[in-house]
Amino acid sequence: MERGTQFIGQSSAFLDAVERASRAASLNRPILVIGERGTGKELIAERLHRLSQRWDGPLVTMNCAALPETLIEAELFGHEAGAFTGATRAREGRFEEAHGGTLFLDELGTLSMGAQERLLRAVEYGEVTRIGSSKPIRVDVRIVGATNESLPDMVAKERFRADLLDRLSFEVITLPPLRVREGDIEVLSDYFGRRMANELEWDSWPGFGQVARRAMENYSWPGNVRELRNVVERAVYRWNSPEQPVDYVQFDPFESPWTALPAANAQPRESESGGGQEDGAGQSRHSTDFSAISEAQIKVGDFKATTEAFEKALLEQALAQHRYNQRQTAKALNLSYDQLRHSLKKHDLLG
Repeated sequence: MERGTQFIGQSSAFLDAVERASRAASLNRPILVIGERGTGKELIAERLHRLSQRWDGPLVTMNCAALPETLIEAELFGHEAGAFTGATRAREGRFEEAHGGTLFLDELGTLSMGAQERLLRAVEYGEVTRIGSSKPIRVDVRIVGATNESLPDMVAKERFRADLLDRLSFEVITLPPLRVREGDIEVLSDYFGRRMANELEWDSWPGFGQVARRAMENYSWPGNVRELRNVVERAVYRWNSPEQPVDYVQFDPFESPWTALPAANAQPRESESGGGQEDGAGQSRHSTDFSAISEAQIKVGDFKATTEAFEKALLEQALAQHRYNQRQTAKALNLSYDQLRHSLKKHDLLG
């Protein structure tokens, strides 16, 4: 999530994390922010800074995983001219840049043991020494660290210093993954969808249809809010009917629209199993499992109600098989796109 994005959400898990960050902001103590990728760790660091007494000082960010190990210490603590090959002039490190403010160290668990030792000294004594110098420099910096790894497990495996973990964990704020933030997927998808519609200069935001909402609610979101934003913006951008609710989402942008169903979902041809039926193009139609229809839905003597229940089950399973791509679903069912849309609306499967 880019810096400056609003905090959007109403779930208790999300609001609890934000409240803990707000309470911890006023205390001049190191804070650890734990969470999966895309949960908003940098946003929490920014909140901790803006609500602290250091709000008018610098907020300096460093991704510890973005630099090779040989450059990490020079980047953190600075170096003098001639300290190593290529160091043609003296340079301040991130600690000096953050003097009077906050230093946000993302991907903290990737630091080498040597860098951790020097970081511990900087936290304990408030001073750093540039590479190639023996003169310590006083710094006034608040540390906010972030990681998606279990630092206690890393301590047990001797990959992270226990004393450094003790010094950095005055407060630990754990950000919930999107999949446990009840109700927030709908709120966030509408927020990002409306923002994208404005960017595309649509007259209004039609919202998402029922099929798209159901697909987003059932998805696990391994990339969390960052992934949700990308999926929503891509869906709105590709939608060609601004007056109609957006009712198609693609979770994997690299998935070809012409890719066949995975082998595990494919049904054998009649010549192979005796149970399938080939269409005129030589492709096997996929059978549908109607076992999910309960006996209560099958009303003896009520032909219309029973056939409608089977029709709805067929539509639901075909949509799921084709990852809610309505055009692929229509083709698989030998329907036109408009016919499929009509059937989805008939069975309240379309917002």
